[in-house]
Amino acid sequence: MKTLPPGLPRSLAAAIGIGLSAAFLLCGYEGVRSSSNTLFKEAYGKESLPLIMTASPFVLLALLYGYGVLLSKFGPRRTLFITTVLSGFGVELCYYLILDGHKPATAALYLIREAYIVILIEQYWSFINSTLGLSTAKKLNGPICALGSCGGILGGYLVGTYSGMPALNAMTIGGYGPFEPLDTLALCVVSLIPAMLLGEVTYELCGEPQPEAGTVRARHGPLALGELKRFPLLLCIFGIILCTQAVAAMLDLTLQNQLSAAYPGKAQNKVSGNIYMWLNVAALVSQVVITPLLCSLVRLSWIHFALPVLNLAAIALLLLHPSFENAVAAHVLFKTFDYSLFKSAKELLYIPFPFDVRYRAKEFIDAFGYRMGKGVATIPFIFWPGSLFVWVGVALGSAAGWLSLVIPLARFWKRGPESTSMPAQTEASTPQ
Repeated sequence: MKTLPPGLPRSLAAAIGIGLSAAFLLCGYEGVRSSSNTLFKEAYGKESLPLIMTASPFVLLALLYGYGVLLSKFGPRRTLFITTVLSGFGVELCYYLILDGHKPATAALYLIREAYIVILIEQYWSFINSTLGLSTAKKLNGPICALGSCGGILGGYLVGTYSGMPALNAMTIGGYGPFEPLDTLALCVVSLIPAMLLGEVTYELCGEPQPEAGTVRARHGPLALGELKRFPLLLCIFGIILCTQAVAAMLDLTLQNQLSAAYPGKAQNKVSGNIYMWLNVAALVSQVVITPLLCSLVRLSWIHFALPVLNLAAIALLLLHPSFENAVAAHVLFKTFDYSLFKSAKELLYIPFPFDVRYRAKEFIDAFGYRMGKGVATIPFIFWPGSLFVWVGVALGSAAGWLSLVIPLARFWKRGPESTSMPAQTEASTPQ
């Protein structure tokens, strides 16, 4: 570990480094998110989206197992480097296969996009949760999210502005032509390079988190699933993740359906890019102003209670008055707080736990839980493909399930981790 510049605290260096790395990562992700949706729907139709979303968690689970094996062999720093390189290679390979006319590559691209972003972003948060103490994280988690959102805003702007405009083909040598959805994949691949380099620099400056002395890694397995049984709080978090992502899946499918109806063809790529750009602007405001203020002044249990209540109200409005505008509003509200207040408040829950929870069980809970919640929630869409009432009803029920888990979550958080090996970076002895 190199010596930090004079006057630069380790916690601030970690926040800036990982925040900037996340900015490049999320900028590139906007290049692949809208485009992978468009390309897949063009190849297989919008009615196939629930099927690919259902398959996503199973593919992700296999990749997470590989992540756990890499973590055991190489440690956190090298694992982040390797998984970033493999992500870029996977997206670029799909680009050339799609360009060559291989239709299944659009499905592979969708699955890779669903997997790589959660695997990488959760590694960033594992590092932050292992480096920042509880009181510091309450102040810095929001700004860290904000730096990432700046990248997301830029990526959404580039996709929304240049889709359909004349431009040099992004990843091939050739003449000028319309900037197609396929071309925006270059943004993803290129942005992973500075994201990878910034991650390396941050680890070099701040140090690599290590397992606690006496930890027997073999007993936990690559994903440390036994820790979920050991710490009941983790099961509550997992349940909440499943519920929130069921809400996300239903709102996303509703939005995509309404978007396809309102803007058929490739025109929807531009509209989608603009929606996500403004979504990230709203998230940025929440990350910079609302999140640090509330996390510092309000009990975490109150925050976790207020979020499902707000979403219940928005989903109920969509159920009573279904429209493209209300679908956008419900989706933007959920994602705004999912990217800011919910993300920051959830990450605080992991700080008091041991290394294997922060780097292994967390990946299963957050990465797999995110995609599993979406995959299970899409089953009603398969059986009732034309029923907006059913989709929004599932979202409403999932939000109610989210709210019901807040009470046990608050109880287990107040009790604290039932472990004798507490990490040294915990600054607050009593959770609030």
